[in-house]
Amino acid sequence: MLLEKIDLDLREAMKQKDALKVSTLRFLKSAINYSCIQKRKESLQEDEVFDVINKQIKMRQDAIEGFRKGNRDDLIQKETREMDILKQYLPEPLSPEELRKIVDEEIGILDVKDKSGFGKVMQAVLSRVKGKADASVVSQIVKEKLNK
Repeated sequence: MLLEKIDLDLREAMKQKDALKVSTLRFLKSAINYSCIQKRKESLQEDEVFDVINKQIKMRQDAIEGFRKGNRDDLIQKETREMDILKQYLPEPLSPEELRKIVDEEIGILDVKDKSGFGKVMQAVLSRVKGKADASVVSQIVKEKLNK
């Protein structure tokens, strides 16, 4: 379903002659196909597509940092617009309150009492919130909860 939406949006962008959106979606489709080849699969599950999209967004964030150092405002704007296009395909992000609730649930399920269970909690929470939360935010919340 998500891949179909990307295809439809690509065709629509081509009709509207939106060069930036066309190139961004073509690059995304290429990255998805490359991921299929790496995983030796015909197609990806939706959560795997979210992973690819998140990687593409992260690449653009890294590029923006480099362009800031080089004072290239024109390229910063282009990368930012590409990130905005990609973010349209991600599910609605969870609020910090929702994340805290999920972290609390997983800590209770895993019966973790201190920092030594950080990895277990992170793994469990990230598998539940795939594509809906940034791992760095999840890490911060887990650390906060386990340091109490």
